[in-house]
Amino acid sequence: MQSSSWRYDGTVAGVSFPLCASEGSLLCYLVVNISLCLMLAICQTNRKDCIAADFSRRRRRKVSTPRSQGSSPKGFVPRKPSGMSTQRRDQKSNVDKESQSTSPSKESEISNQKMVEAKVETSDDDTKGVVRDRNFLEDEDEIHGSPKSISLSPVSGSTQFVESEETGDDDKDDKSKRMEESDFLIDSVIREQSGGDYSENSQGETNASSKGSHAVGTKLPEISQLDAVGGYKIEQYNYDELDEPQKLKENNDGYVEYNAPVASELLEITKPRDVEHSESNEIDDLDSNSNNFLKSDSVEEGDPLTVRTVETEDSSLNLRLEMEANLRRQAIERLAEENLLQGIRLFCFPEIVKPDEDVEIFLNRSLSTLSNEPDVLIMGAFNDWRWRSFSTRLSETHLNGDWWSCKIHIPKEAYRVDFVFFNGQDTYDNNDGNDFSITVEGGMQIIDFENFLLEEKRREQEKLAKEQAERERLAEEQRRIEAEKAAVEADRAQAKEEIAKKKEVLQALMAKALKTRDITWYIEPSVFKCEDKVRLYYNKTSGPLSHAKDLWVHGGYNYWKNGLSIVEKLVRSERIDGDWWYAEIVVPDRALVLDWVFADGPPKHATAYDNNHRQDFHAVVPKHISEEFYWVEEEHQIFKALQEERRLREVAMRAKAEKTALLKAETKERTMKSFLLSQKHIVYTEPLDIQAGSSVTVYYNPANTVLNGKPEIWFRCSFNRWTHRLGPLPPQKMLPTENGTHVKATVKVPLDAYMMDFVFSEKEDGGIFDNKSGMDYHIPVFGGVVKEPPMHIVHIAVEMAPIAKVGGLGDVVTSLSRAVQDLNHNVDIILPKYDCLKMNHVKDFRFHKSYSWGGTEIKVWFGKVEGLSVYFLEPQNGLFWKGCVYGCNNDGERFGFFCHAALEFLLQGGFHPDIIHCHDWSSAPVAWLFKEQYKHYGLSKSRIVFTIHNLEFGADLIGKAMTFADKATTVSPTYSREVSGNPVIAPHLYKFHGIVNGIDPDIWDPLNDKFIPISYTSENVVEGKSAAKKALQQKLGLKQADLPLIGIITRLTHQKGIHLIKHAIWRTLERNGQVVLLGSAPDPRIQNDFVNLANQLHSTYNDRARLVLTYDEPLSHLIYAGSDFILVPSIFEPCGLTQLTAMRYGSIPVVRKTGGLYDTVFDVDHGKERAQQCGLGPNGFSFDGADAGGVDYALNRQVYLLFSIKIHSHGIRAISVPILGLSNAGPLCYNIDPLNVRALSAWYDGRDWFNSLCKQVMEQDWSWNRPALDYLELYHAARKLD
Repeated sequence: MQSSSWRYDGTVAGVSFPLCASEGSLLCYLVVNISLCLMLAICQTNRKDCIAADFSRRRRRKVSTPRSQGSSPKGFVPRKPSGMSTQRRDQKSNVDKESQSTSPSKESEISNQKMVEAKVETSDDDTKGVVRDRNFLEDEDEIHGSPKSISLSPVSGSTQFVESEETGDDDKDDKSKRMEESDFLIDSVIREQSGGDYSENSQGETNASSKGSHAVGTKLPEISQLDAVGGYKIEQYNYDELDEPQKLKENNDGYVEYNAPVASELLEITKPRDVEHSESNEIDDLDSNSNNFLKSDSVEEGDPLTVRTVETEDSSLNLRLEMEANLRRQAIERLAEENLLQGIRLFCFPEIVKPDEDVEIFLNRSLSTLSNEPDVLIMGAFNDWRWRSFSTRLSETHLNGDWWSCKIHIPKEAYRVDFVFFNGQDTYDNNDGNDFSITVEGGMQIIDFENFLLEEKRREQEKLAKEQAERERLAEEQRRIEAEKAAVEADRAQAKEEIAKKKEVLQALMAKALKTRDITWYIEPSVFKCEDKVRLYYNKTSGPLSHAKDLWVHGGYNYWKNGLSIVEKLVRSERIDGDWWYAEIVVPDRALVLDWVFADGPPKHATAYDNNHRQDFHAVVPKHISEEFYWVEEEHQIFKALQEERRLREVAMRAKAEKTALLKAETKERTMKSFLLSQKHIVYTEPLDIQAGSSVTVYYNPANTVLNGKPEIWFRCSFNRWTHRLGPLPPQKMLPTENGTHVKATVKVPLDAYMMDFVFSEKEDGGIFDNKSGMDYHIPVFGGVVKEPPMHIVHIAVEMAPIAKVGGLGDVVTSLSRAVQDLNHNVDIILPKYDCLKMNHVKDFRFHKSYSWGGTEIKVWFGKVEGLSVYFLEPQNGLFWKGCVYGCNNDGERFGFFCHAALEFLLQGGFHPDIIHCHDWSSAPVAWLFKEQYKHYGLSKSRIVFTIHNLEFGADLIGKAMTFADKATTVSPTYSREVSGNPVIAPHLYKFHGIVNGIDPDIWDPLNDKFIPISYTSENVVEGKSAAKKALQQKLGLKQADLPLIGIITRLTHQKGIHLIKHAIWRTLERNGQVVLLGSAPDPRIQNDFVNLANQLHSTYNDRARLVLTYDEPLSHLIYAGSDFILVPSIFEPCGLTQLTAMRYGSIPVVRKTGGLYDTVFDVDHGKERAQQCGLGPNGFSFDGADAGGVDYALNRQVYLLFSIKIHSHGIRAISVPILGLSNAGPLCYNIDPLNVRALSAWYDGRDWFNSLCKQVMEQDWSWNRPALDYLELYHAARKLD
């Protein structure tokens, strides 16, 4: 033992603290300890002086830190939150980048840096502490842009702690405040680890506590000692062990050194924040002045103490980090030991994983399938592998056992982490095929995450849409530039070509032109140039104008380049050697040669000419400009003119295209609205347009359904054709509305909905249902992030317009397919390859493949028709090399073979369509061949839809197809009812539906119709139809008068009501109207009958009647546009397209009430309510009977309606003509006085109502927009069938 002496153990601000060397001097120890506390307090107050004190050597007591009871982590077993949370950091996901862990050599280097070492000794069963590098704090501050205020508080009986984080300005006051907070907490940790109670001593005396001092207990005195760099060493002492010279020795300089091991390994961790204690015994908040012995209200600039203060604050911060790392290491090593003992190969720290924090995952490689692998990587994602995938390399740890670890950041959207381990190649540890997963506590709920994903998808779709729009814009701009360049070159080439022709003609003319005096004419002066005024003399007696009273010169230049540009009257000359006359003219600029004739009067008034025997007169300009320069200028002018013409033409075309697109969009919008309102008497929604992500209220009127009179109505709803991820919503009892018989229910529409589906029932558990006759109710949802998956529809048909059209079947196949394809579904057509196809309408025609069936080779060709994909089947047995579609004596055999070959093509080609749509008797065999031979052999996914276009042909085949089809349709609801009693239809009414046909709005379009004189829309319908009527009258040789004109476009058959057509012609002519008929008869007798009628009418009413007994496509367009009315008096009509086309052109249909005519024409008197149910207005005239009286009734109303408007303004006193609200009882009876001629003249003045009707019918949509929606509903209903 050394003698009593003093040695210096440290300095603060240059002041030494002596330490008593006497090992037994308790008094010395206490005096020095109290002195240190007082000095530090003074130093805190004055900031100028520092007091040093030395302390005697003493031995340290080893203190055990109690372990928390029952808190050992067991793999991933959930436990109470431990209070550890972390600051979010950038996640590293590069699998090739090694995770950086500090090696022992590096740790020793770091431990020698200027940083505070905090030592917390524990008992042997506790793990060692970990020092946290100061550089990590600096990195964290740099990442997050603000300093952090950290507070640590111990949890009794455990190594857990709380760390909070604040952001603020990096100034000295903030650092002092952080120091103040940390001092108390460090003290608290020491007190807890020592197990002492420092609030009072054993005698009940209160320990002194002031700024810069720590309470001193009677058993375990505690000293906070400043080291040489201004930091802290936290040391714990036991008074009873001061005499034991352990772990203390003198260094070479005579100073006391402490040789106990310190935490020297650094583990990169993330700073916890916002964490609650897992134990209930939290430390009470103390006054902010407690233990804050380095806080300063102000620091004078240049004060030497400032440097020391900053160093002290940094050292305190490092101390806190070291303690944090120490506690973290203890917890991790404890978990590693426990899991190793239990044979668990996986755990994570912190054990309670929370969102927006880092987590370290540990894998015991020796217990894994990767035990022999040198590399271990993790691959994973979040939330059932649906969010933010990651992959990184694991690093070997210092832990006991073969533990490897990596860190990942948990995003705030996570509710679960899913992952597997692998060696970077093909060896995996995937938890025996179940994958590993960690539940994230407090994370996003699954339903919230689903909505979050949908929002993310919406944003992504918007981004992609913008990018796609930009790409399309750039591509369009590039196409425009290339087209402009090509057009410029074309204009330049055309200008050169025109100049070459003009140059050749003009040079030949100049070679013949006279340059000197002639006996007939001459010019003075003889030498002149452009823009000179000269006199042109003419010898009157030399030519045919010798007797003319006046003489005029009509002239131009350069072979009449600009037409007539010189007009002057000649005057008599004073010359006596003949009858000379002259005119003064100015030579035009850039003239090479002058051109003229003489006449006896000015232009448009002259009757006699002297044109030099039809050669005209020509004279070369002697001093003209350079010919080379002239032709260059001329070519440039022609080029500029061509460019301007092209520009104007393109502007007009672009404007028309934009207007067409706008009209189509507006029409589709109106059609969708009418579609949504079509069942308003049963069900409708508010709002009408359902938006994804919003709430919608459904109103239902059970009085019009099978649930009429039921005491309760239950609403059963889902989305996306009953396939939505949420499944059917719970049944909802509908509530009564304030007025009427409707009930209502409100639901929230998810963001990923594209269709709303619902039915109604009488009870919560079922009972009677209203499911729209098995179709269910479906309403489209707009603005969703998910689009309806496309269906694949294949039409097998024997007709297709325009390449193989015979009747309406071909139009339906093409137009329906285009409309469904426009709704983003996939459509293919299979058609026989006739040798009479109109191949000029087939684009990209090419050979596709060959296959064998039925003992013959079948070649398959592919092409595009009207934008549709068409497969042409050409059997090499010659069945379709007949030069016609129909008309062979073996048509049944031909089309039966085709149907079988088409199904074989689908099977061998690997097609799996959702719907196979066949039409009429000609492809009816597809239905039963599919069910009997193909459904169970590769085409099980498909469903058969069969459409009857005309039941008049092939009833037996149609009946068999009805039996095997999944769904069947015909071309109008009324026709479906009319044929429902037919024995081939009656057994299958449950699957039989009527859907009205449409017309192709691109073919029948008055805005872009090249067969009519001017384009028009509903906005200028009067102007357009007036011009078309005049053109029609002129073309057919009719009287050019504004008379009522009735058009008839039809096949002349008994079905079309030919006896009513004849009667209507005569009745129209009697009413002083005009009539035009276009059509032919397949029956020669009917054709001859109409030929005789045409001869009779053309001789009697040549100026008001014309019958064209052939098919003429251009003429049909002109008749639709030029007629006021279109007559369709069919005896039966499954659908009819004539009346629809008529309305497209603003012509008013006059029809008989049958089939599709009744479904599409709503009488102006009697059809208002029915039209309103369809979301339309009245649009024509109709009649019931099949006799002449019915036709008269309709014609009289529509003709005399026009005659009667405003008739009283012309003084007619006696008239009896009901205009609206006419009786249904037979034909119209009228009584007009002899002044009925004035009534006819009043027709011009009384057309406002009629013109408004024309405008109204033009704005109605009779395209395939609405039928396509109905067919899609039918297709989906068929797909639901087993």
